Amino acid sequence: MAQQTAETTQRHKRGGLYFEYFEVGSLTEHRYSRTVTQMDNMLFSNMTLNPQPLHIDREFCEKETEWGQPLMNSLFTLGLMIGIQVSDMTVGTTIANLGMTDVKFPHPLFEGDTVHCTTEVVAKRESKSRPNAGIVEFHHRAYNQNNKLVAECRRQAFILKRPA
Repeated sequence: MAQQTAETTQRHKRGGLYFEYFEVGSLTEHRYSRTVTQMDNMLFSNMTLNPQPLHIDREFCEKETEWGQPLMNSLFTLGLMIGIQVSDMTVGTTIANLGMTDVKFPHPLFEGDTVHCTTEVVAKRESKSRPNAGIVEFHHRAYNQNNKLVAECRRQAFILKRPA
């Protein structure tokens, strides 16, 4: 496939790329970054019924952990990392997430850190059951403000093909 440019790439009306425009090996540095907060940690942990003091009890963290401060809930971090890519790549074209594998959190993310992300397209194939879709495998990576890798995963997504 020839290299696509902004002028030749047809996007969904909401902005997402269609299956045909994902190129294996491409790397996207996402335009959004986000500073994570104590409120994010508290709300997410409480909404998911996770009473882990590592996320919601500063005194516990200061006195009883090696970190000395609360860690961001790892599932919040995973969701944020995947969410940051949506507006650049898949808004309106994702049919469904099929799975996430190789999820890792190699460095802690703390309240007050600022997250930025990249996404690499590692594989793609046509759907065997639906002629209007394909499966794209992404490798998402999230970094803090010091460029320390704080999260990564591979995600398989069911993506719409360009309309005829």
